[in-house]
Amino acid sequence: MGKEVIISIKGMQDFEQTGKDSIELVTRGSLGRDEGVLTLTYEESELTGLEGTLTTIQVEPERVTMMRTGQVNTQMVFQEGRRHLAMYNTPYGAMAVGVNTRHLYAELGDEGGDIEIDYNIEIDHMVAGRNVFQINVKQAQLSQSIPN
Repeated sequence: MGKEVIISIKGMQDFEQTGKDSIELVTRGSLGRDEGVLTLTYEESELTGLEGTLTTIQVEPERVTMMRTGQVNTQMVFQEGRRHLAMYNTPYGAMAVGVNTRHLYAELGDEGGDIEIDYNIEIDHMVAGRNVFQINVKQAQLSQSIPN
């Protein structure tokens, strides 16, 4: 188990069928290191539409992997300039999606830091939308009251 952190997430989605949407979330999570890989973990909330899902983000040099387990199950790999396939399992069914990372910035250490990912989602080899998210991680202070 890692140390308790405060995670601020700003996300923007732009999908052909639904248009632009943005979200901002501040939550508690944990940050740890296992065999040189930094791991950030937090519970999704009703605000993200993924309530009951645990999100784990692993930060390695040149690559970030996001895993979700619970209501939604997926593993997405982000590498700048690379395309990876991911299975996206939801209560409504599963689908294969392509993740094409346009930009990746990850400066995360044991004390916190920042992650920025800009990527396209492809369904049936066609771009279905674009996601951009920024994550800021800070050590939690005992006096901070952030909802779980």
